[in-house]
Parts: sequence; C-alpha cells; structure tokens
Amino acid sequence: MAIARVTEIKASSTVSFDDALKQGVKRATKTLKNVKSAWVENQDVQVDENGDISEYRVQLKITFILDD
Repeated sequence: MAIARVTEIKASSTVSFDDALKQGVKRATKTLKNVKSAWVENQDVQVDENGDISEYRVQLKITFILDD
C-alpha cells in the first residue's frame, strides 16, 4: 500500500500560465521524490502600471508518494 502526500507551492513566469506550471513542477521534482501529479488550484496575474500583464502565477497542489 502506498501513502501519498499533497503539498502546495506557488510558481510564476513572465511568459505564460503554462510556463509557470512547468517551472513549478520542474522545481518541485528537485526537492520531492516520487512526484506523481499536480493540479492548478488557482491562477492570477500581476499587472504593471501600464495595465500590461507582467507576471503569471499559479498555485499548485503536488502529489508525491512517501518512501517506506
């Protein structure tokens, strides 16, 4: 029987939501072992003084399997 844990992270990108998601998962796998899935809990953008989007942000839930 496997035991899984879910942890929450936030990631950002100046390119897109998709890039923020990829960067978040990539970074999580550097620290967490046995990452099995991720889902986007929330997303938002940072807007600069000109009204342009300056940063895309995602809040992720990462699921990983605990070692025995």
